[in-house]
Amino acid sequence: MKIGIDQIGLATPAFYLDLVELAKARGDDPDKYTIGIGQDEQAVAPSSQDVVTLGASAADFLSQADRDELGLIVVGTETGVDASKASALYIHALLGLNPWCRAIEIKEACYGGTAALMMARDYVAAHPTKKALVIAADIARYGLNSGGEVTQGAGAIAMLITAQPRLLAIHDDAVVKSGSIMDFWRPVYTDLAIAKGKYSTEQYLAFFQATWQRYSAETGHGVGDFEALCFHLPYTKMGLKALKTVLPEVDEPKQAALMANFEASCRYSRRIGNIYTGSLYLGLLSLLESNPHLQAGALIGLFSYGSGAVGEFFSAEVQPEFNEQLHPAAHQQRLTSRRRLSVAEYEAVFADKVPYAAADYHADPAYFAGSFVLTDVIGQQRQYRRL
Repeated sequence: MKIGIDQIGLATPAFYLDLVELAKARGDDPDKYTIGIGQDEQAVAPSSQDVVTLGASAADFLSQADRDELGLIVVGTETGVDASKASALYIHALLGLNPWCRAIEIKEACYGGTAALMMARDYVAAHPTKKALVIAADIARYGLNSGGEVTQGAGAIAMLITAQPRLLAIHDDAVVKSGSIMDFWRPVYTDLAIAKGKYSTEQYLAFFQATWQRYSAETGHGVGDFEALCFHLPYTKMGLKALKTVLPEVDEPKQAALMANFEASCRYSRRIGNIYTGSLYLGLLSLLESNPHLQAGALIGLFSYGSGAVGEFFSAEVQPEFNEQLHPAAHQQRLTSRRRLSVAEYEAVFADKVPYAAADYHADPAYFAGSFVLTDVIGQQRQYRRL
């Protein structure tokens, strides 16, 4: 029995920042951002957007039949809205899902989306008539004028996991490595991440090499067996560094093909930025919707990494009906319809956030956009509504 992704959805805020403008405002060469880091635009989330609103918007593709057959909804995020209540429960209510399912949230830095996917896969394997909804949603914040500012972003990916999927079959061949390191973390008292950039890059590459080599030894697969390799993309240059470590294993024509597919997988990320748990799957979606030559049966390798750290390499197979499940025009329209913010307005939006305090808070209606919004926090309870 095949199990995997039957449908996939994308959500990102209706506002963005041009990184050339940011570079100029910060006194940097724009090439440092667009070439050195590999980013062109950055999604900007006002306080009315969080992982609940973005996650619900990404999953708005669900039919009534899907809603009725769900047995599990799991959100992978490191931008949770409460230390106790799962964001999945807020999303469950906004989408009007059936009450007879598990609704939970899972955390391990940027790896949380993959942990959720693998949990959902195992659930469907045990309950083949049921479906599972996986949401990987995050808002990456490092601070104004910080070293990580250029790698911020916001968005969500939603995936419907079923038996006999029409998009991708997820193979049961994963290799996972875990180890407690301090390359990136976020203390509970702040929404700004702490990152050791150079060290984190070194660990990302080391975890990729370790999981890839063990995966290859266990499965017999080489780089040449894959149509494409997708990576966790905190910024697109990071994935390129990983890819280049294995390109020497294949001849020049195959190297060129893998590079072309990698560039296809980066197109959405270059315009949205880092969405933590969803970054790998944003790249996967970009590949599926940007490569017109992709064929059913193609084998795709996926590397997931979450600082702290967990790395996982696994594979997926493109299914015969995959093109019918994709919506590239809608996603392109969503990106092109966003409003560009000036650097000054971006800084103001960034500073206006739900406080770590007991006081009531009201989001600015001027930035209400999208399918769902957070309107207020009253009596320490978050208030959501559909627009």
